[in-house]
Amino acid sequence: MRPYNQVTEADLRFFRETMPGRVFSGEEISSDYDHDEMTEYGHFPPEAVLQALTTEEVSRVLAYCNERRIPVTPRGAGTGLCGGCVPIQGGIVLSTEKMKQVKEVDTRNMTATVEPGVLLLEFPQALEGTGLFYPPDPGEKTATMGGNAMTNAGGMRAVRYGVTRDYILGMEIVLASGEVLRLGGKNVKTSSGYSLINLMIGSEGTLGFLTELTVKLVPEPKVNLSVLLPFDDLDSCIGAVPQILNCGCDPTAVEFMEREVISCAETYLGKQFPDTSASAYLLVRLDGASRETLQPALDRLTDTALALGAGDVLLADTDERKESIWNARGAFLEAIKGSTPTMDECDVVVPRDRIPEYLRQVLAISWEERVRIRSFGHAGDGNLHVYVCRDELAEDEWKKRVAQVMDRLYAEAGKLQGGISGEHGIGHAKRGFLRENLGEKQIELMRGIKQVFDPNGILNPGKVFEGD
Repeated sequence: MRPYNQVTEADLRFFRETMPGRVFSGEEISSDYDHDEMTEYGHFPPEAVLQALTTEEVSRVLAYCNERRIPVTPRGAGTGLCGGCVPIQGGIVLSTEKMKQVKEVDTRNMTATVEPGVLLLEFPQALEGTGLFYPPDPGEKTATMGGNAMTNAGGMRAVRYGVTRDYILGMEIVLASGEVLRLGGKNVKTSSGYSLINLMIGSEGTLGFLTELTVKLVPEPKVNLSVLLPFDDLDSCIGAVPQILNCGCDPTAVEFMEREVISCAETYLGKQFPDTSASAYLLVRLDGASRETLQPALDRLTDTALALGAGDVLLADTDERKESIWNARGAFLEAIKGSTPTMDECDVVVPRDRIPEYLRQVLAISWEERVRIRSFGHAGDGNLHVYVCRDELAEDEWKKRVAQVMDRLYAEAGKLQGGISGEHGIGHAKRGFLRENLGEKQIELMRGIKQVFDPNGILNPGKVFEGD
């Protein structure tokens, strides 16, 4: 463990001179800053919270904290699920929540430049009328663009369009020393040395502090259709995915869901799902230029799904029908969360053809450990969201069982050549599992990279690497 200094009154005076009216300490600090969405991972109060407005402010603060050996935890909207934005070593939380400008929408180059605090749900407003859109579509729309970049968030449209990494062309980064770097720009390709920008993406703020993003935009599809495919059992449901992906329908999204999760969403939203007759469902979205151009893809999807055992092909081609399905899908996390006093989660990723095998193991673990587990996820890219629910278990028994369950869930993913996180990151909660999954040599190489960028270890300490 590195030796860090506590924040003093002299430090607070410097911060307040740098960010007048945007520095909070003691009882002024909202309790929101000591946790993220997964309160199961503990509460860690910061010694001070600073709300940045400019790159220059971030630069001054980081240079000061680096000299003083004060830990700095970057934070966006705090919607993470693995404790990535909480100050487990104390020090300051440096927030980007006020850095919300969309600086430019360049329709000629099909790019946009934004500050990191812009919310995912706000960004489309800046693109209205341009005919362009930003494809990454994580389920949590109140997350920030910067947070998405720092965890390489994926989302439901990743099957066709890819993940956040595929859309980041440029970054402005402040190093721990306070130096400002511009990485990339508006060029759509490069072969110019090591890709530092790709090191930053998904680094969870451990290598540098993000202050600006330039992202790629693409032409917005004119029409989309959603198709709900009910199956009698989960095996046949998930088993259909590889052939659906290969049938030529070019889906934008392929999501899977179990009836029990849908039931949770119905209770949470107070609205009925269009169909609850089946045990498991695939939800497929098709994008195109017109309904006519989508018809061949829809026909191929229909024929393939019915041949693979789908009980029906339920078409949602009106806004009302589409909203009823996708609103339920978007509410799954909160619905499960609302059904239990607390829960733990993993977002493992496995090869697509191993999803049925993994989910069979999940069911077995749930039965053997006598704990309720609910799952859903992105069947099209092998990313599964698995939630272990406490329900009526006493505290001691819950801690014992959840530890055993999580160990087994990650171990099973490893056996199938999977990874422990598809899009949520590692934070501090998953560090031990990362070591087991990657092995000591890869962790050693990552530590070496961290040492180059942040030799004093002030940037988001205690994250990603176990025992950092």
